[in-house]
Amino acid sequence: MSESSTQRVLDREPVEQMLQMMSGLWITRCIWVAAKLGISDLLADAARSVVDLAAATETHEDSLYRVLRALAMAGVYKEEEGRKFSLTPLSETLRSDVVGSLRGAAISEMGQVHYEAWGNLMASVKTGEIAFDNKFGKDIWAYFQTDPEQAENFNRYMAASSEPLNEAISTKYDFSGYKKLIDVGGGIGGMISAILAKNPDLKGVIYDAPSVVEQAKGFLASKGVADRCETIGGDFFESVPEGGDIYSMRWILHDWEDSKSLKILENIKKVLPEKGKLLLAEAVVPEAGEPHFSKFFDLIMLVMTGGRERTEKEWRELLEKASYKIERIIPTESFLSIIEAVPVR
Repeated sequence: MSESSTQRVLDREPVEQMLQMMSGLWITRCIWVAAKLGISDLLADAARSVVDLAAATETHEDSLYRVLRALAMAGVYKEEEGRKFSLTPLSETLRSDVVGSLRGAAISEMGQVHYEAWGNLMASVKTGEIAFDNKFGKDIWAYFQTDPEQAENFNRYMAASSEPLNEAISTKYDFSGYKKLIDVGGGIGGMISAILAKNPDLKGVIYDAPSVVEQAKGFLASKGVADRCETIGGDFFESVPEGGDIYSMRWILHDWEDSKSLKILENIKKVLPEKGKLLLAEAVVPEAGEPHFSKFFDLIMLVMTGGRERTEKEWRELLEKASYKIERIIPTESFLSIIEAVPVR
């Protein structure tokens, strides 16, 4: 009997590996529940019983136990005798009070909005449309205007989970010799506050949507740099403030497809001095099959914003279209690189 006419028996190891991958949906939704309920914060000082945890979170005891038991199997928590749970190195990352906390990331990336958009991934694959827009009838930025809680959590997530990225970026680039840094799309000030802390003679400006920069004022004050950093609300598709000798964007252009990215770049070029610099803190995707976390983030862009993570070739082509020249690409200890560009006039 030919091989084509017989039923092939699958090797056990690939089957188990695939089943483990397929169970990722279950694990991530359980992580979201734990993050949303603040379980890691409740376990910060000592192990606690599921009776205590259920009372503290106003949840159904047995159902919460089953979720935490499954997470313990995945190494997220440790289950102890008497239905008690304690933290592991994995669940430490979900505490609210640690540098680089991923709690906000888990709530945002695995929450209902992202969950429903990812459920619509096939729409993007079939049509090239943004899965989120197709599902909700508006883009994610317009959605945030209607859901302040989601917007606030997203901004907290960006600030908290980006602290290691901001540290890597602020350490790798020499800002001495510059007078004013304008951070376009600077959010509540995570990156610029890290840069200003290391450069006491530098002044800064955060430029973002009015609702965002309102939140930035308190954050800058908490970092001790509010006296050197102005906040300006606006729309970078319309204009960008003048007055800086160096402009930066961290993880902004990856949100947008080329035509919209070009508009932002062109608006910066209008106000960028002849000897000014543009810094882009972005992922640079390897060309071939080399593993890189940006390839997963690229799918988030496909589903949520319509943007993309770009290769070095794609970055050079995009910037050339906007009349910039890349002078160098500086790797950092994070998965982001610093792309230094100058205007071509």
